[in-house]
Amino acid sequence: MIGRARSTIREYPRQFWVLFVSELINAAGAGLIFPFLSLYLSRQLNFSMTDVGIFFGLYAVVSTVSQLAGGSLVDRIGRKPVMLFSMFGNAVGVLSIGLGGPLMSAPGALRLAVIAVIITVLGLTGAAFGPAVNAMVADLVESQKRSQAYGLLRVVQNLGIAIGPALGGLIATHSSYLLLFVISAVASAIYGIMIALFVRETLPKGSPAAQEAFGKQSGAGMGDVLRDRVFMLFTCLSLATLISYSQMTTTLPVYLNRSFGVSEQWFGLLMSLNATMVVLFQFPVTRIISRYTRSVMMALGAVFYALGFGVFAEGPLWASMGALPFFFLAQAILTTGEMICVPVSQAFAADIAPQDMRGRYMGVFGLAYTAGYGLGPMLGGLVMDHLGSQYIWYGAFISCLLLALGFLAMSGQVKKRLAGVQQV
Repeated sequence: MIGRARSTIREYPRQFWVLFVSELINAAGAGLIFPFLSLYLSRQLNFSMTDVGIFFGLYAVVSTVSQLAGGSLVDRIGRKPVMLFSMFGNAVGVLSIGLGGPLMSAPGALRLAVIAVIITVLGLTGAAFGPAVNAMVADLVESQKRSQAYGLLRVVQNLGIAIGPALGGLIATHSSYLLLFVISAVASAIYGIMIALFVRETLPKGSPAAQEAFGKQSGAGMGDVLRDRVFMLFTCLSLATLISYSQMTTTLPVYLNRSFGVSEQWFGLLMSLNATMVVLFQFPVTRIISRYTRSVMMALGAVFYALGFGVFAEGPLWASMGALPFFFLAQAILTTGEMICVPVSQAFAADIAPQDMRGRYMGVFGLAYTAGYGLGPMLGGLVMDHLGSQYIWYGAFISCLLLALGFLAMSGQVKKRLAGVQQV
């Protein structure tokens, strides 16, 4: 066991492990506050739930802009400056919200404006980080090991997210919300310090920033990314997949509660199963699937999604036999699909991106996640209100099977595009 761990450590550069440890600290810090942020804004700062909804909507809009702008900046000024801006800016934003107690006596309009500004800062800094760290991992790790590298980061992120809320609940109950925000801000600052001290810039020498240093101009821009048909097809397929998968944390708990009486406690255990499986099995899964072509593995992941949603769709059939074991089975199947799709899709985007445009490609790829988790709940809610909740899962089943065919159909284009790359 120890020998295997040492072998794994030697497979990746030292700087990757700095990011690995830092991601654990940062994910735990984020997990301290985000599950409780709506409670804090409504109970501690006395905002209405309408106001809270507006804040989260503002965060989503700003994050969308930041994904694209951050991706461009990552290619122009470097990965490290954007990461430093993101971590230290996030620390300031989080601490500012935690110090929002004095706002309780301020006029309503002023309180709204101040929190809106802070939320905007958090959206700008938080979303810019994704393209930077994903591009840096692509710079550091060769193509054959990228899906495993992204899988390792997912493991540690899920571990941090599992630790954070549990610790945050204890602190919020027995101490104060302010302490939550202080600890979270310190975690972001520690990440920033580790980047500043132990992380070197990995911006490729042929990048626009490097060319400008020698007096040359690069004509590559965001338009070049959007005109990349193979990449945009992949991004659209990923977006459609995420629209279906986002139902797991939005319409699914309502469906299970209304139709089968599944309580919040049992649904929480379903979510815990997801996180536990990722922590325990993500790296072994990525080791296995890294031997095969990316597009085929994306198709396989979509098939697992379809099967998981199919089990949920047949909920009334399982009800007579005791539905909970079947729901846990469905969650395990969906999580298997997630463990295949997420790291493989990140590696896929890194492979297909020209070396000097990785940040922009990762920014557009990240936008698919933002849009998927924005459109998914809206479409799911419309179906639930006007057709019936069971149709969501039949629709997800059919769409994921079609998406699997789409990923298979594009494999030829990808192989042609990446003819010089060992693995696509």
